[in-house]
Amino acid sequence: MSEWNLRILESPAEMGEVEELQRLVWPGNETEIVPAHLLLAAVRGGGLVIGAFDKAALPRLIGFVFGFPGFYLTPDGPRLKHCSHMLGVRPDCRDHGLGYALKRAQWQMVRHQGLDRVTWTYDPLLSRNAHLNIAKLGVVCNTYHREYYGEMRDGLNVGLASDRFEVDWWVNTHRVERRLSRRVRPSLDLAHCFEAGAHIVNPTTIDVAGWSRPPSLPSPLPPTPRGMTEREGNILLVEIPADFLALKAADPALALQWRMHGRALFEALFERGYLVTDFVYLSAEHPRSFYVLTHGASTL
Repeated sequence: MSEWNLRILESPAEMGEVEELQRLVWPGNETEIVPAHLLLAAVRGGGLVIGAFDKAALPRLIGFVFGFPGFYLTPDGPRLKHCSHMLGVRPDCRDHGLGYALKRAQWQMVRHQGLDRVTWTYDPLLSRNAHLNIAKLGVVCNTYHREYYGEMRDGLNVGLASDRFEVDWWVNTHRVERRLSRRVRPSLDLAHCFEAGAHIVNPTTIDVAGWSRPPSLPSPLPPTPRGMTEREGNILLVEIPADFLALKAADPALALQWRMHGRALFEALFERGYLVTDFVYLSAEHPRSFYVLTHGASTL
């Protein structure tokens, strides 16, 4: 794809473009779309919409990030934060670093506003989102919400409980600054984790019997989740499907099994004091995805 330009969006016409792009990114249900007038009201109330436009002769909007101010409670009273609500990229423009570029621009603007915390939610079973949020942006997570949005009817979410991670992006920390620096961060792999004493708490099995893989679903067959092992440690690995959306399309019952498995597992680990601090994606012939959890906030 061609290069892009990023800019802050403020006009009614620009918000109309963002509204239309949402219909392409989250198809299937108009009620899930944030309308242009609400985007405009949020921006005029201190919110932020950043758009990405390609550099073609007739520039088009190919991505956006949207958020607004909010509050969280501390022992000293309410404190202001930025609530990042949406990040969307045209399907034909993905896997080129545009989502990362939009979040980096958001990071710069939020710090300029004098804020130190950004929060947002995402489906913890989506490995693409986890890799961006955890590995590349440096967010952390110890909060799991059941049915965060209630019943959702768009094409990506229909048929499953809308469970979500709520992540924390502490934008002024050394951890985040290193992730967003121009220096390339070495990739984390399983060998690094095992050398540090990590173990997989939900070792998966490949349940071939009774499951026929459609040609559209890439190898390998999706693993069947098992219960959490009782062994604990300072560093844990939790496996999720490498391509949950393909799994859901091919086997909705197995997708639901993974949702319930993830819910029980993450709730138990967060209650025990574990924190999601990294993510490992193995993109070899047989892709696999793992969350890295460490015990206690002191690991930051």
